[in-house]
Amino acid sequence: FRAPLRTLGRHFTTAYNVGSSTNIKWHEGMVPRDRKEQILGQKGCVVWFTGLSGSGKSTVACTLEHALADLGRATVLLDGDNVRHGLNNNLGFTPADREENIRRIGEVSKLFCEAGLITLVSFISPYKRDRQLVRSRMAEGDFIEVYMKIPISICEERDPKGLYKAARAGKVKGFTGVDDPYEEPEAAELVITATDESGKLYSPQFMAQQLLDCLKDRKVL
Repeated sequence: FRAPLRTLGRHFTTAYNVGSSTNIKWHEGMVPRDRKEQILGQKGCVVWFTGLSGSGKSTVACTLEHALADLGRATVLLDGDNVRHGLNNNLGFTPADREENIRRIGEVSKLFCEAGLITLVSFISPYKRDRQLVRSRMAEGDFIEVYMKIPISICEERDPKGLYKAARAGKVKGFTGVDDPYEEPEAAELVITATDESGKLYSPQFMAQQLLDCLKDRKVL
């Protein structure tokens, strides 16, 4: 005999629906977040790199991760291309797929953050609404938006995958910055620019140091 899902005598289930998922319930972890952070000696956060293709998001994220490792900090790096090899390999680059791409990685980064890890996320994430939805899912102060404000001229000159050239030739459609918009952050926690006042390009190490200083100021480290 199996009792109906919703009732068993006078007792009612506490299951509920979320989106398309039915009859589920949130289970609290046995070890609270602050205990995990105490063990690691750091505060969990999400450092979200956003910017055009070729702006240096992944390069600076990798440089920062190495610097944090040298300090003995626990990190995880989620890169847009890498995630599309597995978790998001069923998504393309339509607006709807891009939205789902960011939603999924936002939820994954939230889990890592709440486990006490410094979570570095490198995604073009071109739409303001998608980035804001990720921010809204996290506790106050957990989401650190880093805008790689690099001119498209520099990004095109780098063109590491040859995609700008292909997009300009009409061989790639819906390419951010060419025929699909990039919506700049209006209040990013940190804005990283390409050059100093003399026009000299900043190194990835210099940019990573700006981020380290930001994390120290926010008491993450």
